[in-house]
Amino acid sequence: MSTTPAPDFSLSATGGNTVTLSALRGRKLVIYFYPKDNTPGCTNETRDFGSLHAAFSAAGCTVFGVSRDNLKSHENFKTKLELPFELISDPEETACAAFGVMKLKNMYGKQVRGIERSTFLIDAEGKIAREWRGVKVPGHAEEVLAAAQAL
Repeated sequence: MSTTPAPDFSLSATGGNTVTLSALRGRKLVIYFYPKDNTPGCTNETRDFGSLHAAFSAAGCTVFGVSRDNLKSHENFKTKLELPFELISDPEETACAAFGVMKLKNMYGKQVRGIERSTFLIDAEGKIAREWRGVKVPGHAEEVLAAAQAL
């Protein structure tokens, strides 16, 4: 079990919400960082977390997705996928930098800076209980759910 406190941030989210990590102490959180709304891998990952939402809720766990997309893009993505949870907009890379998810990636032979698909499970005391980096989408949401249920 990690004793590393999750870095705090306060950012705008869908539904007119502001998410402040420290204000959510007392409940378990899943924060998953993904590269871009409406791309195949991100759509599948987000749909997987959405389909398991009731089980995450039953485990006392709140889920948030984070990318650098703006709120308008997030609202459209959330509506399209009928998501039961909020998406956090991080255009200034505040949370991305705090959690260290920005990486240089190769895309079509060019080096581009982007979000490395990563997920963090945060316990009720605000500590990072588990982290996944360089995530492969198939089966990932189920693995995170099992970890949340065991917490």
